[in-house]
Amino acid sequence: MISVILVEDDPMVREVHRQFIERIDGFKIIGIAANGHEGLQLIRQTQPDLAIIDMYMPYMGGLEMLREVRAEGFLVDVIAITAAQDIETVHRVLQQGAVDYIMKPFTFERIKKSLENYRFFRLKLKEKKSFSQPELDQLLFMNNMEEKEEELLPKGLTMPTLTKILEFISNASSPVSAEEVAENIGIARVTARRYLDYLEKEGKVKIHVQYGGVGRPVNRYGM
Repeated sequence: MISVILVEDDPMVREVHRQFIERIDGFKIIGIAANGHEGLQLIRQTQPDLAIIDMYMPYMGGLEMLREVRAEGFLVDVIAITAAQDIETVHRVLQQGAVDYIMKPFTFERIKKSLENYRFFRLKLKEKKSFSQPELDQLLFMNNMEEKEEELLPKGLTMPTLTKILEFISNASSPVSAEEVAENIGIARVTARRYLDYLEKEGKVKIHVQYGGVGRPVNRYGM
């Protein structure tokens, strides 16, 4: 699970954002703050993977909080959420290392896309020890390449489901079966096999044949 803190001063907006985030698999909110001071304290105490921060808040705004986070050396990733659309604010936030910038008001689909891209980013960092230039380009510009990636997949396969399957296999303590993948992801067994066959063909997963006492051997899949 990717640990998240949410920093937003408006209680109603904060609740909407909380509900959005909790609908997306793989993310767990471990703290909520109403301003930058509280958010900074939360990061010091919990050291989350990701902080989702509003920019306009009392006592300490999001940009000031982000500067303090970087000055103290925390490696937390940041998604900025704000009504600000001016170039100067956008530039300053991105200079401080925000991985995404979402303008209010936004839809569930927009934040879902942001978090799924972030999850894919973390998965790639976890499974790789080094990158070639094309691999790094794909990782850095995956927002622009997402539609192209979808076009390269066989008909009926989608990138979000593929990412979930890779994440499940990567986090499993031992190779898993198509049935286990289907149950965990919430798809049909035949669909899981299609994804697994594709991943095996692409060299993303390896087949481990499990022989039992009776019946046909079972294909299990691991990294």
